[in-house]
Amino acid sequence: MGILVAVLPGAHAQPPVPVSSASGISVQVVTVQSGEATGGEFILDGSLQAVRQATVAAQLGGNVLQLAVKAGDRVRTGQTLARLDGRDAQAGVDRSQAAVSQAEAEARNAQLHVERTRELRRQGFISQAALDQAETQARAAQAGVEQAQAGRAQARLASGFSQVVAPFDGVVLATHLDAGDLASPGRPVATIYAPGALRAVVLVPASRSATARAAKAVSVSLPDGQSVTPSRRAELSAADPVSQTVEWRLDLPPTALKDMVPGQAVRVRFSGVSLTTASGTPAQGSTGPGPATALVVPAQAVLRRGELDAVYVAQGSQFMLRAVRLGAYRGSTGVEVLAGLKAGDRVALDALKAGLAGAKPAP
Repeated sequence: MGILVAVLPGAHAQPPVPVSSASGISVQVVTVQSGEATGGEFILDGSLQAVRQATVAAQLGGNVLQLAVKAGDRVRTGQTLARLDGRDAQAGVDRSQAAVSQAEAEARNAQLHVERTRELRRQGFISQAALDQAETQARAAQAGVEQAQAGRAQARLASGFSQVVAPFDGVVLATHLDAGDLASPGRPVATIYAPGALRAVVLVPASRSATARAAKAVSVSLPDGQSVTPSRRAELSAADPVSQTVEWRLDLPPTALKDMVPGQAVRVRFSGVSLTTASGTPAQGSTGPGPATALVVPAQAVLRRGELDAVYVAQGSQFMLRAVRLGAYRGSTGVEVLAGLKAGDRVALDALKAGLAGAKPAP
């Protein structure tokens, strides 16, 4: 069914009016100022990680007949996580048992032959060489029995792998197979972690490693708002070649970990940071002898994306994203910028708004 549109005489069709104008978005800017660097602290984002965690994998191939747990379940040591089709393994046990029976029969026959040969040797009917040969064959038959028994033990051990069990008391973090899937040796079945023992993991930029190492205090801000001091901290000995970061592991006291689970975000604060290097020379951000200086920008002007810190710098009638290296936080005053900006640069006061299409610096 069509729709009729009546046009009055003398009227002209008008083009549709756009919903938004093309004038763009005006974003306020602020001029970067320099001031005396406090060198007090810097904060990095991290996450919680279980101190004891294991990914349990299948040790033989076969279909998954039953997945006995799901994510979030608590398990005990030795509890069945999954049951695999073990018929092939059981057939191996049967074959090894038959091999043991055959080897034992051959060993008994060889022993009887030795006894008869000894009697003949006492009577002088055969030589000593014939007796030696019979005794050697008997020892070889006995070694065959031991070999078959070892094969039977190995087959029974493999048969036991059809039951995938928990290696320790813990909580199931994730399952990686389901009933009907085909398991293979080394394929993960479930991931388990021990609750109550968590650590904060933070990736410290390699350029800040020495500064973080010299910090007088390190604290971790948990998702519930409380701040705790790590009971132990460890720095890995190598930097990641791609991200150029060094992993720090900060063990947390169990009393502060109620309702905390791996993967939750935390913030790690390095306090009492000095602006001089180990040799006593000013660190980056210092201009030479005298008090160290640093540029300060409002905290809302900084855009954080993982390990990347950046600001939008006004250049003419548009914004350009520029990576920066941050220093200490100064609360309501802002945050120090140690590299990436110079005094007099104009940066967007609202980094999120400046990233929108059509954003322009306010006059």
